[in-house]
Amino acid sequence: MNKPHFVSWQVNSDSTLDLEDMPTLPSEHQQIERGDRNMKEVFDRLSKLQSTLYAAKTTGLLLILQGMDTSGKDGVIRHVFSHISPLGVHAYAFGAPTDEEKRHDFLWRIHSKVPGRGEMSIFNRSHYEDVLVTRVRGWIDTATVKRRYQDINHFEALLHDEGITVLKCYLHISKKEQKKRLQARLDDPSKHWKLQASDFKDRKLWPDFMRAYQDAMVATSTPDAPWHIVPADDKPYRDYFLAELLVHTLEKMDLKMPQPSFDLSKAKLT
Repeated sequence: MNKPHFVSWQVNSDSTLDLEDMPTLPSEHQQIERGDRNMKEVFDRLSKLQSTLYAAKTTGLLLILQGMDTSGKDGVIRHVFSHISPLGVHAYAFGAPTDEEKRHDFLWRIHSKVPGRGEMSIFNRSHYEDVLVTRVRGWIDTATVKRRYQDINHFEALLHDEGITVLKCYLHISKKEQKKRLQARLDDPSKHWKLQASDFKDRKLWPDFMRAYQDAMVATSTPDAPWHIVPADDKPYRDYFLAELLVHTLEKMDLKMPQPSFDLSKAKLT
């Protein structure tokens, strides 16, 4: 397998981040690397690793997907995870909190959805909405934002200590591409259900959201729970990038199939 593309896309907590400087499309070289054969190899490997994760039940994986509206969170879940067994895989979408959820701390609704050992959970949006939307809308002050960064780091450190690997991905699309995708939804009645008034309000606040994402990723990208920026204007490349990153992450977990629970030499078929 070629050297992973994503190595240079990891966010460092000790540096500044400007999303305007980060491309939303792969380079021509990266496009060539993503051939049909490479994609099949990556998806086959992902399937085998997920099966081993499920069988071993020694550790778990939490994949967090964040991004502006139309960045492809649903598409990643639909396309990348169609290549693996649904056993032990759970996907959750976090929208606006319910009245009950508002009566608890902002992590309350998240904790029950994290994966157990042997499981893989995918978050379509997550606890990061509580330092993104809430900040941009002015619902919380700067001191609360910073305190929540610390709470998130402690929460994700707890998951890591309990054997859960946390992988966080920001799907990076351009404002121009978002306009194109929103227009496609407006033009297709079968996709009208995906549209919300907030999609258009948030678009007007694009610079504010970029600053909120930049600050959040720098403050919460740690060695044990890193952020990766995923160029997402090209949907097939986005999916390949995510699949390759998942393979790399699972391989680092050193997964092994469990030993038989009895002496197979004594098994007799009649």
